[in-house]
Amino acid sequence: MGANCQSCGMPLSKDSLGGGSEADGSRSTTYCSLCYEKGEFLHPGFTVEEMQALCVTELKKKGMPAIMAWLFTRGIPKLGRWAT
Repeated sequence: MGANCQSCGMPLSKDSLGGGSEADGSRSTTYCSLCYEKGEFLHPGFTVEEMQALCVTELKKKGMPAIMAWLFTRGIPKLGRWAT
């Protein structure tokens, strides 16, 4: 199993850009391009609950049933960005 974004949980293998970008322009192996660009989070002030809500919305837009989208986001609080 491949690496997942440590902000939203998306498999990095599913990221069309291959991951987010670091400040030096290199590809991030930790965060996806939907969460991280040029070494910074695209939603820096988000709470984990806001990230979960955004992910549910986006998954539903792609045709995933709401209950499945909700289930997919339950692990987000355990990801690196949110674990404290």
